[in-house]
Amino acid sequence: MKKIFYLFLMVSLLASCGGENKSTGESRKAKGGVYYGGVFRMNETEDFRNLFPLNVTEVVSQRISSQVYEGLVKLSQADLTVLPSLAEKWERNAEATKWTFTLRKGVKFNDDPCFSDGKGREVTIKDFVYCFEKLCTSSPENQQFGNTFKDKVVGANEYFQSTVDKKPLAGGISGLKVIDDQTLEINLVYPFAGFLNILSTPGCWIYPQEAFDKYGVEMRSKCVGTGAFQVKSVKEGEVVILERNPQYWGVDEFDNQLPYLDAVKFSFIKEKKSELLEFKRGNLDMVFQIPVESISDILGELDHAKEANAPFNLQVIPAMTVFYFGFQIQSNIFDKKDVRLAFNYAIDREKIVTYTLQGEGTPGIYGIVPPSFPEYDSKSLKGFYFDPDKARKHLAAAGYPEGKGFPKLTLQINSGGGGRNIQIAEVIQKMLKENLNIDIELNVLPQAEHLERVETGKTMFWRTGWVADYPDPETFLTLLYSKHIPKNLNDKTYLNAMRYKSEKFDSLFSAALQEVDMAKRMKLYLQADQVAIDDAAIMPIFYDENYRLIQTYIKSFPANAMEYRDLYRVYFETKVLTKN
Repeated sequence: MKKIFYLFLMVSLLASCGGENKSTGESRKAKGGVYYGGVFRMNETEDFRNLFPLNVTEVVSQRISSQVYEGLVKLSQADLTVLPSLAEKWERNAEATKWTFTLRKGVKFNDDPCFSDGKGREVTIKDFVYCFEKLCTSSPENQQFGNTFKDKVVGANEYFQSTVDKKPLAGGISGLKVIDDQTLEINLVYPFAGFLNILSTPGCWIYPQEAFDKYGVEMRSKCVGTGAFQVKSVKEGEVVILERNPQYWGVDEFDNQLPYLDAVKFSFIKEKKSELLEFKRGNLDMVFQIPVESISDILGELDHAKEANAPFNLQVIPAMTVFYFGFQIQSNIFDKKDVRLAFNYAIDREKIVTYTLQGEGTPGIYGIVPPSFPEYDSKSLKGFYFDPDKARKHLAAAGYPEGKGFPKLTLQINSGGGGRNIQIAEVIQKMLKENLNIDIELNVLPQAEHLERVETGKTMFWRTGWVADYPDPETFLTLLYSKHIPKNLNDKTYLNAMRYKSEKFDSLFSAALQEVDMAKRMKLYLQADQVAIDDAAIMPIFYDENYRLIQTYIKSFPANAMEYRDLYRVYFETKVLTKN
């Protein structure tokens, strides 16, 4: 990767842009030099899985549903700091164990048939209590308890267990206290300075009880929230259209009501080259992640574009994302640490990034946490490097000298990813054969089926990736926390699907969660990360870089390391509206 792209920049890119999809018509100019109107068009190469807040477990669903739902707080798209949302302000005690939120008045849910008159009612403090109790309820439709309130909020574990026993506690969650109609207090089991980050995640978004009572599991596509946009239509695998919420509570600094856009359109073109072509034709307003085979051509045009009036822009930023292969550590193959170490030393990550990815990323030579956190010293970790001799010694120590007797093994990967999932898998398949004499078969599955098999422990070796839920190393290290392992190993868990268990890791990670001092907290996280590296808990391949192409008329849409998208302030700096 060229050094010029290591830090965030905006550069112009020369390419042909058709504009066949534009129609004449005046957009509505607002105070402050912004414009109302337009349909923001983006594409996803994977289908969404579930839009219900408690069942959002992958990025496509998150990118759609986050435009519709809100929680007490949210993140800034510009710098990922925590911003007020349905809470207009908050306070915490010195120990970070008591958090008090003042709720925003006048917020309404979207109009929906779930309400008796079809009109969205005002949000009340009871809605927060209801949604937080649903978050702490045992259900196949709830995958968010483990990484939100579990072990953190006073009474959350007890309430969850009472729902397992089918005798929900009448008093609810003891750590939730309604002070008055506008004030909610949340008490934590231990000091936790990062609690606001947790509250920004999908599991803590708010929806009305009327919607859940009417739609139940159908809320995977029927959304009723308070966000800047509301669902207009869903044709799964084809298109999702969100329209402007006309009664959204938000206003900008010029007292313009938000959002500025009329609508947001998600298409689902599965092939990255076709997606890029649609962007160049003017039929998409952004493309996230450039096809690997197109990177050199695109970057090669940059110098020429410097002196041209380029029709669209490129944004590049190091990502809070790790691309890794998972081991089912409870299996009779990967329960041997020497096997996991052999696999990690047998692959050449530098070669993968340089040649397969064309420089798009950083070799995964450290742990599970990407080196994109400025306060987290990843380079101090003793990670994995390419050493085929050491790899063969570890494999022999596991009882498989020169690969003899090693069981048949399948590497399961998901389709999508612009083709790079398969390309990387094929390269690693070859490296494991050359360096360990191990034969690996590839099994490519649709994303939903792939995740289902991974989360229920039905596959031993798989490709996956993790994008930060919030800007803290905890969101990566929690993937290895043994408290997320279900009692029945075949029960579903999207956290710690590896079923990795280490008392030393757990002790360090738990201590870090309770440490209020940031420097001390990062040090504990680093120590936990090193324990996981020494155990070869996963097989990190590379840490991503986010590439985005956006049309030149798109404004107020900054890139960030999480590819967190909040479209409530995005606008088109043009007098020409875009068709939907």
